[in-house]
Amino acid sequence: MNWTQMRDCYGDVDRVPELLEQVALKDDAEAWNELGHRLCLEHDLVFPASFAALPRLVHLASRSAQARGLAGTIMQRAAGHHGCDDLLADCADAIAEFRELLDRHLQSQPVDYLTSFRDLLAAKEQYHWSAVLGDFTDDFYHLVCPHCAVEVTIAIGHYGRYSSIRDWNLGDVDRRHLQPAIPEELSETGRWMHETAVRDGQEALANGITYLFGKAECPRCTSVFSIADEYTSANLPS
Repeated sequence: MNWTQMRDCYGDVDRVPELLEQVALKDDAEAWNELGHRLCLEHDLVFPASFAALPRLVHLASRSAQARGLAGTIMQRAAGHHGCDDLLADCADAIAEFRELLDRHLQSQPVDYLTSFRDLLAAKEQYHWSAVLGDFTDDFYHLVCPHCAVEVTIAIGHYGRYSSIRDWNLGDVDRRHLQPAIPEELSETGRWMHETAVRDGQEALANGITYLFGKAECPRCTSVFSIADEYTSANLPS
């Protein structure tokens, strides 16, 4: 790797490779903290050094939660306008390895299950779901009805599973029950998400996914539409 062109968030080109060598030799919390700041600055930014470091982080991820988490953060931000598409393409083998590693990690039912699930979604280029997927205790998705263009709030949580019109004074009004998808009829991303959650004993997550990939009724025009299709159409990175 030619690090002379791989600037980090401070514009430096030498500090990241030094830190990678340091954490590879010793699990140094201070070094990991600095590495995280240099590779993944706040405001969802990543830099050339972020992708240059990704293969090394994936290599360390099997034995380091810090490496796994930092690699996951980089993947979640890979959808942004970072100007490093060529570097991201060069990481294809490392990303494939990272997907396999995360899948094995999920099967151990770790305490960071949802975070790792979202990281795996990003590694599969499902950036829009990676960015918003919650544990379905208090999840809201905002869509535009494809038929009448009214803004519809989709709620999936302990308080209810419904579509509604949000009134900032009255709350969610004119609620309509969601229609969950039949698991056997799910396809592609929805099927994978549901089957993975079921495999790993994540019942609440699996159940919520059936609603996320189910259908909603527009409270304004009463038309029925696919929640996932409309959310994907509006939020899938170009």
